[in-house]
Amino acid sequence: MQAWRVYENGEPGAVMRREEVEPPAPGEGQVLLRVRAANVNFPDALLCRGHYQVRPPLPFTPGVEVCAETEDGRRVITTAALPHGGFAEYTLADAAGLLPAPDALDDAEAAALHIGYQTGWFGLHRRAALKEGETLLVHAAAGGVGSAAVQLGKAAGATVIGVVGGPEKAAVARTLGCDLVIDRRSEDVVAAVKAATGGRGADVIYDPVGGEAYQQSAKCVAFEGRIVIVGFASGTVPAPALNHALVKNYSILGLHWGLYAAKDPASITRCHETLTGYAAKGLIKPLIGERVPFARAADAVQRVADGTTTGRLVVLPEGVHA
Repeated sequence: MQAWRVYENGEPGAVMRREEVEPPAPGEGQVLLRVRAANVNFPDALLCRGHYQVRPPLPFTPGVEVCAETEDGRRVITTAALPHGGFAEYTLADAAGLLPAPDALDDAEAAALHIGYQTGWFGLHRRAALKEGETLLVHAAAGGVGSAAVQLGKAAGATVIGVVGGPEKAAVARTLGCDLVIDRRSEDVVAAVKAATGGRGADVIYDPVGGEAYQQSAKCVAFEGRIVIVGFASGTVPAPALNHALVKNYSILGLHWGLYAAKDPASITRCHETLTGYAAKGLIKPLIGERVPFARAADAVQRVADGTTTGRLVVLPEGVHA
């Protein structure tokens, strides 16, 4: 089968190699899946660089999220079992982690549903307890992670403010349903949020960026607001001033969605049922920026690493046009 493999850590565009290899053999509790679509996530870039919290043995195939087909023909979504990731014709996954792909979504959309939307739902509801009528601020609102949070925030009845970088991404954020879009390149984010909220600030802030975005969040979070830390796409891990959190009465909440698989796996199934229902009603629909041919997988991961993409890039195996 064809697979992209990484033999040394570095930038995805430089270290990912396309090869002909044997299909992987399932271990105990695992299943072999035929990949129908593999979503590109920022962790794929971190895996290539050797900067992710999980470091699979070299060589490995990146691609942590897939829509795939079981041997008995079922269409499923799941996280791939590294080192045999999803940028290949076949991948491995834990049998217990298979979830039915929603009928309302095609293969590329289904591949982009799992991690980003589960992270968004757990972050907004389980961690931050977002309430109808509250104001939600989403950093990188036109990206894969941010766009999911925007849709979930609107589904929850929140007023959603999206922060983006550049007019093209601002246009995308508006189509996603943001009530207000702030272009951080040409506007003062803190001043704009305070102006839009009558000086109160945002009740919940969803931050997959870190760095300067976090500093902005701390300055415009409301009394008893909640800042949800999802990731550090900026490459800078902030050091929060806890005295500031005390003075303003706000919460800083961490979210590592992968822990739920070990600590509370039933909650993932319940969340998926909720998301499937949302998809059927048209409340959520993954924003696919591009359906990428298999031959360009390394370039797609590099573009996500560089932060130049809008929505999700999804890699399709040869002969698949989902």
